[in-house]
Parts: sequence; structure tokens; C-alpha cells
Amino acid sequence: MANKEDEIILTPEGFAQLEEELKELKTVKRKELAQRLKVAISYGDLKENSEYHSAKDDQAFMETRIKQLENMMKYARVVRADSLDVSSVSIGSVVVLNDIEFSEKVEYRIVSPAEADVAHNKISYESPLGKELIGKKAGSVIKVDAPAGVIEYELLEIRLA
Repeated sequence: MANKEDEIILTPEGFAQLEEELKELKTVKRKELAQRLKVAISYGDLKENSEYHSAKDDQAFMETRIKQLENMMKYARVVRADSLDVSSVSIGSVVVLNDIEFSEKVEYRIVSPAEADVAHNKISYESPLGKELIGKKAGSVIKVDAPAGVIEYELLEIRLA
């Protein structure tokens, strides 16, 4: 059994993304790198062969990423939408917030750090806003320290993705 510190909480979509990336690295990318190495070795003299050294560096980075993904998946706990309670914010929840100062509505999905993508309104439960939101109920006012100062939000709605 994994330690609580090792556990990585993911949404089903996040787990699927990790699986897809791992599959791509182990199949397509490994074959591409093997071909690059084969071509680079054919140039001879490996000491002065920049193509060979570049391919070896890329291979080391790729193998490290593969191990990282395998480890993340090994310790993953997938949070399913049907198990979520929308009475308070949890990982996997979609929240609608009102920025009190600017009276603007924003919507975020609370996800794991591995899935966070601010451009797609997915914020980590470990982010300053994510930490403040976890466990809160609709109607709560959330204050978040940001580089520009304290931002206040009103939690308008919690729903499933």
C-alpha cells in the first residue's frame, strides 16, 4: 500500500492522459530514438558525434519521463465524478466563482497538479486558489493571496464536470 504522501489524486481524464503519454513514449518515441541512434552510430567516431550525443541525451530524458509516469500511475487514486459530493468543493469539482472586485464570473475545474492547465481553466488543488476552495460550500467567500494583492471570490456554484 502506498504512503499517503506518495498518493497522486487524478481525474479519470488525467489518468487517461498519463496512460496515453506513456504508451506514446514506450512505442513510437522509443522506436524513433532507436532509429536516430542507429543513424548517428553509422557516422562513426562517437566521441565527436553530436548527433549521437544529442540522441543519447534525448533517450535519457525520455526514460526518466517513462519512469516518472509509471510511478505516478502506480500511486494514482482516480476520483470518479459519480463519487463526488457537490455540497462542497473537492478534486474533480467544477466551481463557478465571482471575482468580487471586478464582478466577473470565472469557472474552474479542480484537478491534480499533473493535470493543471490554466489555459483550459483546470487548476491544481495545491494552487493557492485550489487550497482555499477545497472543502468550501456554495456561498463562501474565498480570499487568495496573489502577486497583485488579495483577491476575493464568492463561490457561486459547485457541480460535476
